This record gives sequence, structure tokens and C-alpha cells, in this order.
Amino acid sequence: MAHWSVREELSKSDRLRRSYYELLRDELDQYLVQYALIDSYHKFRNQKKAFPYVEKRELKPRARIPDVEYESQNAFLIIFVEDTIPPVNKKYIRFFDVNKTTKTNLLRSKTLPLSDTFDRNQKYLESAQFYNFLKILLPVDYALLIQRDPVSKVRNRYSLSHFHVRVDWPIADAAEDLSRNLRYISKDIFEKGDKYAEDIQKKYFEYYGLPVMAGGRRTAAIVAAQYMKQIPCITTIYAGSSESRALIRISERGVSKSILMRFTNTELEQIAEENHIKPVTFKKNYVVARQGNKGICIFQATYALTSHSRPPEDGKMRDIKPDLSWLTVGGQHILPKPDVWRYPPLPFNVIYT
Repeated sequence: MAHWSVREELSKSDRLRRSYYELLRDELDQYLVQYALIDSYHKFRNQKKAFPYVEKRELKPRARIPDVEYESQNAFLIIFVEDTIPPVNKKYIRFFDVNKTTKTNLLRSKTLPLSDTFDRNQKYLESAQFYNFLKILLPVDYALLIQRDPVSKVRNRYSLSHFHVRVDWPIADAAEDLSRNLRYISKDIFEKGDKYAEDIQKKYFEYYGLPVMAGGRRTAAIVAAQYMKQIPCITTIYAGSSESRALIRISERGVSKSILMRFTNTELEQIAEENHIKPVTFKKNYVVARQGNKGICIFQATYALTSHSRPPEDGKMRDIKPDLSWLTVGGQHILPKPDVWRYPPLPFNVIYT
């Protein structure tokens, strides 16, 4: 059972809010693809470092990712909520008065290279200054929280309300919550023994497309994604990871990973031809950078849950079988450049070729 309502189940006012949220999220998607991938690429180039391209095998659902942190890769964590998180949730998602995005707090934490001209409206997504403000805060440790402003009841306003937001829910609790919903346990993660509890936690990481030993931000992202299921609205979690060199996005649609991929000119022309686009048009709208005789594009893999990672139709209890896959590759696309208006993502199957 989904914790959020589909459009047809919403009141007219909540439908409007959903539309507005999705519109803002589309813009945020574009901005974060630019920041996480393209800006990172240029950072590597400017520092005269070789860019560590992600290998196809790293995109397979159960892949291991090389355990290297690349400091030139932009890393961040954002929790973007359709509604407002109730105060009762502060125990595990830590947003308090001390980490609100006020001028005093930001100056105290030495986060902002601020002058006295702090515009308090820049924290609102509708503000022309919002993305400049976001860019300053993105490198901050822990997460940024964007949610609906509870004060403006008449219209839906979204603001970057808190920074330095820690996600403090234990992984074991998150895994327990998921496996209870999927009917692998009735109450407690240890009810079928330690080995079973360990299997549950491994499967929890697999459910969100991560290797078990994934680093801090990615782990915080999947804990936040599971925790936010307690709030009856949709939430989108974005994680820029310096190990996976990817933009990870977790939403009501599931998990996706976007990366940069290199192609030869021949491959670029082939992709253009398969999609009935002129090579020159393809290069203009889909190639984000050139490296020698190669073009670099944004590739996105989206993942789908298998029957083993969805609640059983008969509602009966079942046992985890570690060998069965919980995730498959759902879609594979080459994305247009972030500012491109007319051209859609192009299907491109590469992970298993």
C-alpha cells in the first residue's frame, strides 16, 4: 500500500500542489544534473585530473562500486518534500531552529560568504536568486531540506528551510520497517535470528540500488527515503556521490542514477540515426562536452522493483531468499542537455551489452 495518494485521490487544492511540486522538481532535476555531473566534469578538467568515468558494470543492480572518493566530484544530499514535515519527526530527521536557513544561523556556521545584503526571499524556490543560494549551500555536510512553507496557507510556497539536517534513524530500524511492509518479518528484525537480520539489511541496500558498504551520504539518502514513507505525501531524495560519480534520485517512481558516458563520433552518429535525428542536431542538444574525438553525454538508468521487493499480493508472510534479485534495470536513456527545451530523453540500452 502506497503511503502517498495518486492524483485521482487528491482534493483539487492538493492536485494543484502536486502539479506545482512536480514543476519545481523538474527544474531541480535539471539543475542537479548540471551541478552533480557537468560541473564536476569541468572541475576535474580544470584541476588537470582524468575524469573517472563510470563503467557499465557499475550500473547493474547488484554492482560493486570501486571504493574511491573523488574530491573533485560534487557531493550533496537534498530532501525535497511535497508537504511540510510535522515537528514530531524531529527525533530522526533533525531540523531545528538552530539549523533554519536564517542569516544569523548561516553566518554563525560560517556557511555563507555573506555580505550584509542577505535577501531572505532567496530561500524560496520561486525566487530568482534561489539557485545561487542553493549552490552556496550544496557542499554543506549532511542534508538540505526543501519543504512547503507552512506559513503560506493560501498558496503553495516551497523553501529551502533547513541546512545541516542529519538523518538519525538507525539502518536496522529502516531495514526492519521495509521488511515488515514486504511481509518478510512480522515485528522485529531479529525474530528469525542474526543471519536473517543481516540478510534483511543487505536486501535493504539492494532495494535502493546501493552496495552494502555504501558511504555516508548514500546511506543517509536511503534511510531518509524509507523514513519519509511515514509522511503521507511524495518526497524526492537527491544524492550526489563522490564514490559512485552519479546523481542518485529516489522518489515515488523509484530509484534512478545519472552519469556521464563517453562515445566516439561513430557511436554518436549511430545513436542519432537510430532516433531519426540529424547528427548535428543530436550533438547540439545531447553532447555536454567534447574530449578529443569523443563526445560526452548524460546517461540515466532507472530501476524497477521485482515481485520479491513488492508486498505479496496474498498478504502472507514469506522468507527472504538472498539469491533472488530485488531490482532490475527498468529504463535506460540518454538525456538532453539540462537547458534543452524541445528534445526528449532517448532510449539507449547499454548496461547489458
